[in-house]
Amino acid sequence: MESESILPDWASTPCIMGIDEAGRGPVLGPMVYGCLYCARSYEKTLSTLNFADSKTLKEEKREELFEKLKANELIGWAVDVIDPRELSAKMLKKIKINLNEISHDSASGLVTRVLNMGVLLTDVYVDTVGDPEKYRIKLSERFPSIKFVVAKKADSLYPVVSGASIVAKVTRDRALRDWVLDETAENMTRDFGSGYPGDPETKSWLEKHQHSVFGFPSLVRFSWGTCTSYSKNMVEVVWESDKTEEDGSSSSSGKRQLKLSSFGVTTSKRKTEEIESSGKSRSKFFQSRKLEQLANF
Repeated sequence: MESESILPDWASTPCIMGIDEAGRGPVLGPMVYGCLYCARSYEKTLSTLNFADSKTLKEEKREELFEKLKANELIGWAVDVIDPRELSAKMLKKIKINLNEISHDSASGLVTRVLNMGVLLTDVYVDTVGDPEKYRIKLSERFPSIKFVVAKKADSLYPVVSGASIVAKVTRDRALRDWVLDETAENMTRDFGSGYPGDPETKSWLEKHQHSVFGFPSLVRFSWGTCTSYSKNMVEVVWESDKTEEDGSSSSSGKRQLKLSSFGVTTSKRKTEEIESSGKSRSKFFQSRKLEQLANF
């Protein structure tokens, strides 16, 4: 999502950009990175538009400012909306990608996107994630033609970052408000509160919307520590898997079953011999979808 399809004339003059995020801490919904950019010559005017750290503004004011900047032809903006499932999947990979890395990649992606549009970026201001100087060096090495300023509370120091903060916050608020729950379980509600772990309404919603086998709805960042306390009600799931030999071939007599316990679920009381598969047939999950194991690609 971005503001311009046709590059305005001012974009070919030296431009500044601010980058900020919204939704880093919540257990529900996406994390959103937003950027705002404009001609360097417009910087003084930008400071008169009453942008401020989005956290200090009421929702109505954020919405008003967002609509104003969208209508302003001398300002450009873009966002990167990171799905909660993507966040959890990356953080739970065998080689984990932590939240700081995800954040850095998102910010870098916005810089790349705006540059590829043809905008002449010369200065970029970023609200820090982690150590400001290490982050600045990382960005400078990737984009040597741009001067980076990375600072704590940059959204309250630089109007261009304040504007980016509003872009990110309003986009996340709207995404959460308009979220379409993929799941069709009975009695599902949208009364999930702010999505922050400390919100009683959010805690209550998580308690009511956990499933003993499937965990939580896709709105939930299931890798968050907040979800761990609910794992006592989860059950162990056993999936059949083909045991692949060291030479890469599949042995028809070597089928076994794998136990999934990523939620810290209760230990099964089955005996070991009951867990081993007979190997006579594949799981119904795979059969119904006509999925077969591939040893060679």
